[in-house]
Amino acid sequence: MNFYDEYNKYKNIEIDDYIGSLSENKVLNILNKDVIDKYDFLALLSAKSDKHIEYMAKKANKLTRNHFGKVILLYTPMYISNYCVNQCVYCSYNAKNNIAREKLDFNEIEKEAKIISDKGFRHILILTGESRKHSPLDYIKNSVKILKKYFDSISIEIYPLEESEYKILIDSGVDGLTIYQEVYNEDVYDKLHLGGPKKNYLFRIDAPERACRSNIRSVNIGALLGLDNWIREAFFTGLHANYLQNKYLDTEISVSIPRIRPYKGSFQSEFEVSDRELVKTILAFRIFMPRVGISLSTRENSKLRDNLVGLGITKMSADSSTKVGGHSTQSKDVGQFDISDDRNVNKIKEMLNEKGYQAIFKDWQYI
Repeated sequence: MNFYDEYNKYKNIEIDDYIGSLSENKVLNILNKDVIDKYDFLALLSAKSDKHIEYMAKKANKLTRNHFGKVILLYTPMYISNYCVNQCVYCSYNAKNNIAREKLDFNEIEKEAKIISDKGFRHILILTGESRKHSPLDYIKNSVKILKKYFDSISIEIYPLEESEYKILIDSGVDGLTIYQEVYNEDVYDKLHLGGPKKNYLFRIDAPERACRSNIRSVNIGALLGLDNWIREAFFTGLHANYLQNKYLDTEISVSIPRIRPYKGSFQSEFEVSDRELVKTILAFRIFMPRVGISLSTRENSKLRDNLVGLGITKMSADSSTKVGGHSTQSKDVGQFDISDDRNVNKIKEMLNEKGYQAIFKDWQYI
């Protein structure tokens, strides 16, 4: 069994009918449970929970403090290439887009790594566009070898790999994987991915599990909210994370909740996700999965990010750039998407301290 089997159990669920059958008392009863099930999780995502959002926030805060304390892990992304062979209609890196394509050589990677490390970061997330030709496995492996001199934890956000390839990178020093399904609705997925290897829905949806079977330490998944109905997408993200967390007990499972941001391209989403809906998604994740990590990127603005501290978030990116070599070079890259919170790492630390939280830069070390 893999998660696609689980997806097929629920893909035809009549969400509107289920939500319509809910009463406010039902939602309140759910919030008074110690453990909630999948349908309870769906109820918390629905509009029927709106009157109880303060109660949800208090419960999420308590669960987060019980399981994670009052600390937030800070990390930053490092883009090393933006060459891509996929045609995703919502992404600047779309192979058909006329943008400056760049790739760091190993000297440039070391320069970028030193600058980021000097800011205090010990967890790094390296990203490439999805092109095996321009970012082959050996290129990533040799990049990791350089990064190990500067960082205690190295995560990758690259094209999906075979299980044996994940093992190669893990043996080289990679301990974390971030990979977004982008949209769980299989029909919508097919329409949004016009060409390239990424069009293979099944290969992508199984990638987190291939990494787990390779004994990777952490896996971070998510959907890009705004590509389809946000309740459905948040629901399947939660099902996926819960499935992985229950099956692979030695792997730390996290979720991200990115919303579409401005980028180079003409795609316009018809599924807007409000701040309130984003907040409720985070709260529902925490109540459904008390042990799951929840990451919040600089896609969101500073005011919203500040207000979400204490409501389920365990990891935050800081001092971010979505440009290739954006920490050290005058890149011509337009960036994968626009940053909303451009504060430096010291400003983020100050904000967390003012809220009674501690910024941490290291919670694990590769031996």
